[in-house]
Amino acid sequence: MLEARGLTKFYASIPALEDVSFTAEPGHVLGYLGHNGSGKSTTVNILTGLLEPSRGSVFFEGRPIRDQLIEYKRRLGYVPEEPYVYPYLSGYEYLELVGRLRQVPEPILKDKIEGLLKLFSLHTYRHSPIASYSKGMKQKVLISAALLHNPDVLIFDEPLSGLDVTSALTFRHLLTALAREGKTVLYSSHVLETVEKVCSRVIILYRGKMVANDSVDHLRDLMSLPSLESVFAQLVVQEDTEKTAGQIIDVMKG
Repeated sequence: MLEARGLTKFYASIPALEDVSFTAEPGHVLGYLGHNGSGKSTTVNILTGLLEPSRGSVFFEGRPIRDQLIEYKRRLGYVPEEPYVYPYLSGYEYLELVGRLRQVPEPILKDKIEGLLKLFSLHTYRHSPIASYSKGMKQKVLISAALLHNPDVLIFDEPLSGLDVTSALTFRHLLTALAREGKTVLYSSHVLETVEKVCSRVIILYRGKMVANDSVDHLRDLMSLPSLESVFAQLVVQEDTEKTAGQIIDVMKG
């Protein structure tokens, strides 16, 4: 189990995250939602050990991750929002590098790389430099890299960015399959339709504060709204978006 307790983060005395607490349990997909600037990426960076909180702690299996950071990262798979990869390596070389750093045995590593590249429709381009890949292709390389070592905890930060419709559908089914395998999965996304279909629970952030932590069904019932999108809009959208769209058209017309 992955647990956040009272996570708070200040940047130059400005709070990006305030007293956020939740648990992500094995066998479930936890959705993590919020506008840009709501604190989602700050949370993800703290959960992955890339950022120290100003206050609060992250626990894995009951122990602070700071007390076991190397071991924790060995059991963690992470897909960041931006596809930062080595552009002059091929897709195969990049996965080979990641697998060796993860100490995956060579014969097993080769089979895993070949299998993932084929399943993500990248095999034809396996020896091409990543610099020539589309954003979606780079994203699929990062997803493959996160899965290579069969981690116990997976954290996905906007993983659908750039993916085509078929790949996005495959990824949605993959989330469900990972949960069935007993993995702990945190899924941070703007794509509410996918969150609604695959997540056991959702957390909604607004300006660094947690405004909801519940199952999708219960949130819909509690607020008497038909969809997670409606719930999200009710909780965090503070403007008339239809009116704003009309005003944008007016500006376009001059």
